Amino acid sequence: MKDEKVCVLIPTLNEEETIGEIITEFKNSGFENILVIDGNSTDSTREIAKSEGARVEVQRGKGKGAAVKQAFELIEEDEIIVMIDGDGTYSPSDVGKLLAPIIDGEADHVIGNRFGFGGAFTIVHRIGNWALNKVFGFGYGVKLEDILSGYRALTKECVRKMNLEKKGFEIEAEMAIESVKKGMRIKEVPIRYEKRKGKSKLNLVRDGTKIFYTLYALARTHNPAFYFGIIGSLFMTFGTLSGVYVVIEWYKGITHMLLTVFTSLLIISGVQFLIFGLLGDLLVTLQKETIEALRDRDTGKEKKGR
Repeated sequence: MKDEKVCVLIPTLNEEETIGEIITEFKNSGFENILVIDGNSTDSTREIAKSEGARVEVQRGKGKGAAVKQAFELIEEDEIIVMIDGDGTYSPSDVGKLLAPIIDGEADHVIGNRFGFGGAFTIVHRIGNWALNKVFGFGYGVKLEDILSGYRALTKECVRKMNLEKKGFEIEAEMAIESVKKGMRIKEVPIRYEKRKGKSKLNLVRDGTKIFYTLYALARTHNPAFYFGIIGSLFMTFGTLSGVYVVIEWYKGITHMLLTVFTSLLIISGVQFLIFGLLGDLLVTLQKETIEALRDRDTGKEKKGR
């Protein structure tokens, strides 16, 4: 794979302290095709990027997700896209690790695992990332350690098949989800992760909640048992707690008729959601088997035609 077939994509927002060094290091490694998609920076990010020889585009709208989607539309001929944050937390020298599995035909989507060498994380961020990766594993059946990494490499075909909708920091999680749903091969490689220069743009509670919701909501069509199972479990849990209270009060000679009816409805609804999940999971499985059978049939016809 020649370096001119690789496009280095760098989403930026006020990264004047680090963007020049990142571009220079990629250039020195032979990567000339560098696209900076800038989120309307108020500092000298765009000017520095242009002076270092990068192609600079100003994004429409706001949010990292919106920037990445726009950049993917601009990249037409390159076979591989390397995406890296412009805040200096990732090292351009690790790019070879990301490209190797794609060049060797082992993966379509390679994610840089920031936890491979420890990484500059606070305890809160470690716990949050661990929890979100566990949710991803339960919901999508693929065990990954760092779905939120901002350093990754993807084939053009992989990007073309993705249906990306998120506009914020949920974009990394959505890219991993879309790769799983579209049958793309994902691989993680260990990379270095340094402390960010300047203030982080990530709000732990707000963005963490959005990412969790993205993981949960997009599981609806991939793993209905997981999606409806959580709803059903919540209904049954509250119903059980309410039922325990009703029974305790009944032993005391106090009857709660309305609460008893409400408790019954909660438990019945919970069971129904669990059944919906199982039926949905059955339909998804049948659909996958049908698609696989059609694919095998078409492959057989192609071989006979030859």
